[in-house]
Amino acid sequence: MSITAEQIPGYRAGTWTIDPTHSEVGFSIRHLAISKVKGKFENFAATFVTGENPLDSKVEASAEVASVNTNQKDRDAHLRSGDFFLAEEHPEITFVSTGVRVDDGEFRVDGDLTMRGVTRPVTFDLEFGGFGEDPYGNYKAGFTASTVVKREDFGLTFNAPLEKGGMLLGSDVTITLDVQAALNA
Repeated sequence: MSITAEQIPGYRAGTWTIDPTHSEVGFSIRHLAISKVKGKFENFAATFVTGENPLDSKVEASAEVASVNTNQKDRDAHLRSGDFFLAEEHPEITFVSTGVRVDDGEFRVDGDLTMRGVTRPVTFDLEFGGFGEDPYGNYKAGFTASTVVKREDFGLTFNAPLEKGGMLLGSDVTITLDVQAALNA
């Protein structure tokens, strides 16, 4: 399926910069086999280039590993360690898009995700919030993008068995980006 800029209300081609005060880079993982632990990265950046044809759009994004925040200092320190992200050697998680497509009427952004020095292809499901002008005359775009990755695929293999069976951590990590970006003047 192809799509044109005219089919997306408010769409504009150009270069967009993420607004970190109105955006979040978050994740969640199954914990103790009964609930989910959520976290986010406090420091991140992204640039989007929307093409005249929306399917020609591109994105490059990064998150600073040391800025991980799960609202528990000891857990955050453990996540920065060699058991997980190995932040000293791999200070950033990056994503570089390789294509945008429409699948079953939904936008998908394919690209390469690099975490802990390992690069794997992933696909983010994209949900547009829309486009509009803020009170200061800045043109903004909003969207949510999500994907699920297997943490072991990126060398994040730490786990521990539970006394009553099962494992401390699940394998699937849901990455969710809630983004507001401004069109550069």
